[in-house]
Amino acid sequence: MKLLDNIPRIWKRAYGLICLWYFLNFTTSAIIEWQFVNPAYYVLWNAMFLFEALCLFIILIFLWSHWLMNFKPVVQVIGHVFGLFIFFLTMGTLDYFFTDYMDGLVYFDHWKEHMLELLSWEALRFHDQYIITVGVYYVIRYFQGLQRQEQEKSELAIHNREMQISLLKSQINPHFLFNTLNSISTLIHSSKEQARKVITQLSDVFRYALDAHSEELVNLSKEIEFIENYVRIQQVRFGDRLHFERDIDPTCLNTKVPPMILQPLVENSVKYGVGPKQEGGTISLTVRRSGSIIFFEVKDNGLGINAKKVIDGSSSGIGMSNTNLRLKSYFGPQSHLRVRASEKGYAVNFFIDDREVLKRTEIQPEFEKINI
Repeated sequence: MKLLDNIPRIWKRAYGLICLWYFLNFTTSAIIEWQFVNPAYYVLWNAMFLFEALCLFIILIFLWSHWLMNFKPVVQVIGHVFGLFIFFLTMGTLDYFFTDYMDGLVYFDHWKEHMLELLSWEALRFHDQYIITVGVYYVIRYFQGLQRQEQEKSELAIHNREMQISLLKSQINPHFLFNTLNSISTLIHSSKEQARKVITQLSDVFRYALDAHSEELVNLSKEIEFIENYVRIQQVRFGDRLHFERDIDPTCLNTKVPPMILQPLVENSVKYGVGPKQEGGTISLTVRRSGSIIFFEVKDNGLGINAKKVIDGSSSGIGMSNTNLRLKSYFGPQSHLRVRASEKGYAVNFFIDDREVLKRTEIQPEFEKINI
């Protein structure tokens, strides 16, 4: 039973359909012969015995064809010519045994005469049986090959996507860590209490950044906690010049997002919007849900289009461009960054579809099974 379970379903179905076709063929021929040519019951029995022998031979033909697939096409053709000869010789002999031999025609000349009759156009059914079975085998193998190619392409696409995302993460993390260390380097000696607080916050930021390599998706609540730690570190540097506001829909907190997907957007506002502005400004993070669509926006009331470097999506730095690539890799091209700069500040937004998040979480386990 275990051996049968290992046989692909398509081969079981093909075998069953071929046997069913020949069962109908043998039954019809036997009934016609019994009714109009030879009204003896052994005609029906002979047809049944030949049918059983054919079903056994179909399995052997499949196995023979499968073995020949290991060789070049020329060898396969020669092998099938030989297989056709053996099949015809065996089935023809069985047909002779159940008809002429049982009727007393027991000599070699009788056998030879019977076999020659089977070579006539009216009796080429044994050749057809072999050729049809081999044809079915090659058709199935052809479509299996196409299916395997599509599966390999799909697996390769998933693998490439994982590699690309992993590469983008490796680019983002050192970029972020360098900027964070640089932002607190002048503040570490301000006061011991403040230094301890910054170190604690920085350790949390480091831990999250390092975990981002191993976690593909995290809860939005963790991402927001990470952003708040990052902003607190920046607030130590900018003091009252930097304010942070958040407007988060509570129903979105358990939504899965790629780790560190919001940090480059907030960093961009700090570095190019609020930071260079003399009086500072406010950075706002908004997350809203509309059905399965979740909308994200990071905006500030900083320099906007008056900044020395306006991030418009085409001239973006490594953090912003990689964030854009990650979003499109995870959720499709429609989830790209949308940038808006004006006199009143700078804003960047994107949206994701909850249904794509579910697909993503389903694809990853399947990919892990494939690699196992």
